[in-house]
Amino acid sequence: MTAPPTVSIVMPCFNARRHLPASVGSVLAQSSTDWELVAVDDGSQDGTLEWLQAQTDPRIRWITQTNQGVSAARNAGIAVARGQFLAFLDADDTWSPEFLHRMLQGLEERPDAVLAYCGWQNIGLAGGKGEPYVPPDHETADKQKRLFAACLWPIHGALVRRTAVVNAGGFNPALKNAEDYALWLTVAAHAPMVRVPEVLAFYHFHGGAQASAHKARAALHFLRAQIAYLATHPEFARALGRGTARTLTLGTLLRRGYECYWSNELAESRVIFRAVMKHGYGTRGDWLYMLPALLPLRWHRRVIDMLRSRRNNDT
Repeated sequence: MTAPPTVSIVMPCFNARRHLPASVGSVLAQSSTDWELVAVDDGSQDGTLEWLQAQTDPRIRWITQTNQGVSAARNAGIAVARGQFLAFLDADDTWSPEFLHRMLQGLEERPDAVLAYCGWQNIGLAGGKGEPYVPPDHETADKQKRLFAACLWPIHGALVRRTAVVNAGGFNPALKNAEDYALWLTVAAHAPMVRVPEVLAFYHFHGGAQASAHKARAALHFLRAQIAYLATHPEFARALGRGTARTLTLGTLLRRGYECYWSNELAESRVIFRAVMKHGYGTRGDWLYMLPALLPLRWHRRVIDMLRSRRNNDT
């Protein structure tokens, strides 16, 4: 049997046939060649598995399972991965050719670090959006609070030691969104991490059913991950205090509800507003916006139209 590679790349694939030439191509183009790609076909029906089976590079391995979701697919890949380090690349995203080289270099320079993260760029956003972004150094005194408040890099913008992921229990299959946030928080809150200040990862927006399109689900699963973390880390919850904890959890949820509301995604905002109200959070002004979410959708739209008409008449 050949020696294990330095890096195992885990790629969950669900009906991803049209994206695989680009994503797998970006792996094949890596300047660092000591890797294996573990592609997990998650019950695809579009020829994904057949495309993977047709690949001839021996570093590309594939396994298949019935459709169980992205977290279960990644966990299945982790279970058979042989590398010392793990990277996660979704089947519709890509890397710079220097991604593995620079990330490995970052961890070699900091052998105590459990994880390296880099900059990224969103590709395909309308309106000319998507400037390259290099995140700040998060290895600070308030790192745990920063990690708790937000997902600080995309899933494919990190390289992590396999032992750390295994010790953390991998990805939570119950989460359809925020599963990477929950893992990074568990892995890096109490262990050093290192920043690679270069844009090396690319997130591609397209017309498919991407997880990022389910905004209400994403917001609620993020809250679920936060609540679970507070429950298992009571000392951190005490250090935050009830007010700060509610601001970072329910305040974040409310902000995401407003983002949907003001972008005319009313159905998504209604789901979020109802969840916020269930927890009794928000100011009187917030509740004036949220309460109509308890009405049937068509009545809610009428309330909004009436308020807009009144506001226009006042001006």
